This record gives sequence, C-alpha cells and structure tokens, in this order.
Amino acid sequence: MPKALVIRTAGTNCDSELVRAFTLAGAGTHVVHLDRLIAEPEQLEEYDLLGFPGGFSYGDDIASGRVFAVRLRERLYPALRASAERGALMIGVCNGFQVLTQVGLLPGPMDGAGWPKAPPAQTCALADNEGARFIDRWLSVEPVPETVCVWTRHLAEGGWPQEAMTLPIAHGEGRFVGASEGVLDLLESRGQVALRYADGHNVNGSQRRIAGICDASGRIFGLMPHPERYLDWSRHPFWTRLGADVRQGETPGLSMFRAAVDEAAAARNAPGATLTR
Repeated sequence: MPKALVIRTAGTNCDSELVRAFTLAGAGTHVVHLDRLIAEPEQLEEYDLLGFPGGFSYGDDIASGRVFAVRLRERLYPALRASAERGALMIGVCNGFQVLTQVGLLPGPMDGAGWPKAPPAQTCALADNEGARFIDRWLSVEPVPETVCVWTRHLAEGGWPQEAMTLPIAHGEGRFVGASEGVLDLLESRGQVALRYADGHNVNGSQRRIAGICDASGRIFGLMPHPERYLDWSRHPFWTRLGADVRQGETPGLSMFRAAVDEAAAARNAPGATLTR
C-alpha cells in the first residue's frame, strides 16, 4: 500500500480533509507536524505521496503561506528535493499551492537541468484576487487535455458533465501570475498547466484562467480550488440535480487522489522499484 504524508503546521485547517482524500484513494496516511519533520527530515524517505494542506498557515503573516514556505526552503529543501528526484508525488491545495510556488517546487526548474542544490527562483505566484476580496464559492473548472499532470490528465476523459466538473474555492490571494509571458508560454508548451477556470468562472483574475499547474514530471501538483472538499457527491451545491447516472462513480475531486495513489502503487510494484525504503 502506498504511504501518504500530510504536513501540518500552525494555522493549517484542511488537514483532515486531505487525510480522508488519500485514505479513500487507497493510501496509508499519516499526519506529521512541520517541526517534527525539520527535526527528523529522513522521515520523508518513507512516503510515496506528500500533501500540503490549505488553511492559513502561521496566520498568513506577511503574505499567504510565506512563513511556511521560508521554513521549508531553509530547513527541508534538500529532503524535499530528494523526494522529488526519487519520484514522490506531491499536492499543494490553496495555501499549500502558495507554499509550493514560494519554495520553488512549483513549477520547478525551468531550464530542464533537473533539481538544483539550492531552491529554484520563484517564477510564479498567487497574488491578491483581482477584486481585492476573499472569495468562497463553487466554480466550474476545465481539465487541460494536453497536460502531463498525473493527478488530472485523466479528467478530460472522465465523462462528467460540466455542471459536475466543479470545485470550491476559499481564498483572498489566489490570482495566478507568472513572472513573465515567457514563463506562461513555457508552462503551456510543456503541458504543465493542468487545470483552468471555465469561462465566466475566473473570479480571481488568474492569468490565462490557470487554476492549477504541475512540475515538468507531472508528479508535483498545485491548485487553488479544493478537490479534498469534493470527495462525496453530496458535497456538491446542487448534487440532487446532477442525476443518478452522474453520481454512480467517484467525484472528480476523489478521482484526482485515486490517480496519484494508483501511480504511486504502480511505482512501488515496478521491478527494481526504489521509490521508498
């Protein structure tokens, strides 16, 4: 069974939802506080999947996710780099996405030279919403068919109607921006854009309607919407109107975690696998 680790710290508040998502998808899941990982970074070697939950880590002092990200960059980057190099899958949701972009794990190295010894320079960010207000609502999203993202590349073939392909957001700093148009072009051309807001649903003003991206390997994924809050059909705001035929299988939210856990299981069972000890 693949093993998943959810990293919590002061202010994160979606830990339990992320644990449930990994568990329902078939992983053995544990929660560890960031301070414990900093004291014992070798713990990361035991896990196939890493989850960075949403919330308001450290009260979002200075900026959303900043303190969490600085602690990771300064104290855990070598261990996280090693996890990325051995093929561990990672997800950062909302605050976790903000953290991963500031650490440099997303979008990862942009020069194609592999993971550097020092954290990569930040090339994208989640800025203040265009309307400068916190937004809490469900939005329609569109999976990108050409993506390399392990977590989402199956979604375009899932057969869900558009009204079911929705996810909730809850953020004040969720507007995706790249350092330049060249960065955005590179993300597009490499298939690193995984998820977009549907037309009319880009309420935070993200560039090119980008809701989620991955690294070049497709194994590290970050998004502002919350798939871990859509593990059951009854969580959908008008689930009874979706139709019984739509509600037969897994929700789009749960299917993301299933895809990643299945990928981790396949890697574990591959001949000569060395993903985890």
